[in-house]
Amino acid sequence: MSRVVLIADNHRERAQQLADACRAHGLEPRLVGHGTRALEVALESPPAVLVAPFDLPLIDAQKLASILRANPKTQQTRFVFLDELDGQARQNDFLDEVVSLPADPTEVAGLIEAIVNRQARIDDVEKQSSDHTGVTGELSQISLPDLIQLFAVNRKSGTIELVRRGSEDRDEHGTITLVEGEVVQAAVGVVEGDKALFRLLTWATGSFAFSHGGGEVPHQIQTPTRSLIMEGMRQVDELARMEGELPAGSANLALRVKTAELPNTIHPLTQEVLLLLEIYSTVQDVVDRCSFPDYQVLRTLQTLATRGMIEIRERVAPEPELTEAERLFSAAQAHRLREWLARLSAKGSGKDAKLLVVSADEGATHDFVRLLRGLPGIRLEGAFAGGNFSSDDLAPIGRLPVDGETGLELVHVPTDSRYAPLWPIAAHGAIGTVFLMAGAIGPAAQRVRALAETLRTLPRSRMFHVVLVRKGERSLADDLRENTRLFDEVPLFLLPLERDKEPVALLRGLFARVLP
Repeated sequence: MSRVVLIADNHRERAQQLADACRAHGLEPRLVGHGTRALEVALESPPAVLVAPFDLPLIDAQKLASILRANPKTQQTRFVFLDELDGQARQNDFLDEVVSLPADPTEVAGLIEAIVNRQARIDDVEKQSSDHTGVTGELSQISLPDLIQLFAVNRKSGTIELVRRGSEDRDEHGTITLVEGEVVQAAVGVVEGDKALFRLLTWATGSFAFSHGGGEVPHQIQTPTRSLIMEGMRQVDELARMEGELPAGSANLALRVKTAELPNTIHPLTQEVLLLLEIYSTVQDVVDRCSFPDYQVLRTLQTLATRGMIEIRERVAPEPELTEAERLFSAAQAHRLREWLARLSAKGSGKDAKLLVVSADEGATHDFVRLLRGLPGIRLEGAFAGGNFSSDDLAPIGRLPVDGETGLELVHVPTDSRYAPLWPIAAHGAIGTVFLMAGAIGPAAQRVRALAETLRTLPRSRMFHVVLVRKGERSLADDLRENTRLFDEVPLFLLPLERDKEPVALLRGLFARVLP
C-alpha cells in the first residue's frame, strides 16, 4: 500500500511544514514547486495523495487532477486542494478534499492519513473483486461512493445488493446496477432511477454484496456516474446540514388551500407535490411517489408549510400498553382526578394536577428521584433529569402520567426561609404536598416545620409525610414512637429503599392516597 504524498506548492515554508507533519503520521512526502514537475513525478511514481493549492503555477491543481484521473496509472490518486478563499467557484471530484487556508499542518496531515487508510480499504475490496466470485463487505468499512468509484474505475459490470436495518426493526433492500463501470439503474423500495441512487447514498451502515454480470435491467440512469455521485453527495451534505429542520417521514400532511385557489404558473416540482397531496397524507408517501429527489421534495414541503399552504403534523407514537402490575393508577383513580381538575377549571387549572415535593435533605430528594425514574411514562425535567439539582431549586421535577389525558406535575419546593414568600404561590391549586424525610425524624421534621406551618394555613391543604428507610436503619420504630405527635393529622408512608423492590410497588400506595 502506497503512503507517498506528493506536495506540489510554490509556497516553500507551507510545503515544508506539511511535509514534516506528514512524516510524523508515517507518510512519505515528496515536494515539488509547480504543476509541470508534479505531473512528471506523479506519472513516474503514482502517489496515494497529491496536495496542491488551486493556483498551482504552470498547471493549476484542477487541470492537473483532470490529467491524472484520465491516466490509468494515476486513476487511484486522491487530491487535497488548498483553497485561498478568493471567492472563486471550485469544481472538484466527490472523493477530493478541499482545505481552507490558513490550516494547521498537523490537521491536514491527519486528513491525508485518513484518505490513505480509506484507499487501503478500497484496495482490499478491489483484490476481492479481481476474480469473478463477487465481493461482500460492510458500508461502515467502505462507503458506497467509494465502492461505486472502485467499480467505475475498473469498468465492472454487475449488481450491488444492499441491506440495512431500517425503522421498526425491518430490513431495507436496495440495488445498484453497473454496466462497464457506469451506473444504469438503482432501486430501493418503490423508488427507482437517479432518485433511488441519491437515497442509497445516504446509507452509512449496512452490508453490500457485488455480483458480476446480472440480468438485463432497463437503463433508467443516463447521467455519467461521476457527475451523478457528485450531485448525490451534495444532496447528502444538504440533508445532514438541515437535519431536524425538514419534516419527518412519519408526519401527516394536509392541504390548507383549495386547488382552485392555486396560481396557474407554479414550479413543476411544487405542482407535482400538491397533486400528490390530494392522494397521500404522509410525508414519506409523498416523497416516495414524487419523481424529484428526496431532498428537493422535503425542501418544497417545508416551504409550503412556511407559507401556510399545507399543514405538517408530527405523528405521536402511541404509549405502550402496561400490564396490571406495571400500572400505577387505576381507571377509577384517573376518573376522580379528571373530575377534580374539572371542578377547578374555572380557576385556570390545566389537564395536569400539581403535587409539591418538599425534602428535609438533598439526599432524600436524590433517593426519591431515583425511585421516580423507575415509573412507567415518567418524564424528568431540567436538572432533575441530569441528577445535578440542589436543595435550593424551585423547579418542576417532572411529569407522571395518570392516563392518556391527565398527569401529575411534581414541583420541588426549597425549605430555606428565603423562599417563604413563594411558598403560598407554589402551593396555589396544588393537589397536595409530599414531605420527604430520612435519617433521624425529629431533626428532619424541624427542617421542614416552617414550610409545613405555612401550608397548613392555606385552604384545602393536604400534606403527606414520607419516611425513606435506608438499609440498616434499625432504630426507626423508636424514632417514630418519640415523634408520634408529628403524624397525628398527617398521613405517614414508609418507603424502604431496597434495590430489589419495584418502584411501582413501592409508590403505588402513596400516589393512591395523594389523588383526591
